[in-house]
Amino acid sequence: MKAFTFHSEPLQDAWLDAYGHLNEAYYLVPFTNANWAMQEHFEIGVPYFEQTGCALYTLETHLRYVNEVRKPAELKVDTIFLDADPKKIWCAHMLMVNNEICATGEMIMLHYNTRERRTQPMPQATQQMLKEAQVDVKPEWIGRHISLTGKK
Repeated sequence: MKAFTFHSEPLQDAWLDAYGHLNEAYYLVPFTNANWAMQEHFEIGVPYFEQTGCALYTLETHLRYVNEVRKPAELKVDTIFLDADPKKIWCAHMLMVNNEICATGEMIMLHYNTRERRTQPMPQATQQMLKEAQVDVKPEWIGRHISLTGKK
């Protein structure tokens, strides 16, 4: 699997809940931080935004809580790319602690021109890099939906 490690950070005390583990709301924070690093890697980060007015907007996120996270912990985010078209990116993050998956976050992001208030294709070089980064086989947890009856 082609995985990128764009981000890691220590677990913050402010992110802990009353039970002493990572509060559910804060699982998204390391994924968001990985998104910023991912944008820089693909040359569509803050300098690109300042020059063009174009940014990635997250349209949808699916979080899965797999294992609890307690301190002390170093949170490492591995990222895979599932698909992309000229205006959208489908990626997934895996929150890792001690080489174990603790959470996953699957996201669809849209390339949006904030000055013109419309979608716009990403630069060709970025599109090519994303195509080359795509995984050949998607993990079994990709594309799942919420249900009381189990996997579908």
